Amino acid sequence: MKFINLTPHDITVILNAEGGSKTFAKSGTVARVSQVTAVAFTVDGINISTATFGPVVGLPEREDDTLYIVSAMVKSASAGRTDLVSPGELVRDDSGNVIGCKGFFC
Repeated sequence: MKFINLTPHDITVILNAEGGSKTFAKSGTVARVSQVTAVAFTVDGINISTATFGPVVGLPEREDDTLYIVSAMVKSASAGRTDLVSPGELVRDDSGNVIGCKGFFC
């Protein structure tokens, strides 16, 4: 099975408690949910906006034996696509910084 990372970040999967890991480099193509924003009102000079989400852009067609790593939002907006996974439970270091994830969500 081939994984293609369609996020703007390298994704590291922590494989075991001993620190084994596998990193999936960003592919250079980013799948995103399109968005249109509009200012609804302003409070103390701060714009409060609405967001309307549209179709997913940057998502390739299905490919045999391939899973695409995407954000949870892209996966959610792509109902019916069984070839999409998103980062699973996050793993953090002692300072709270994300250092990887424990596999993927399907």
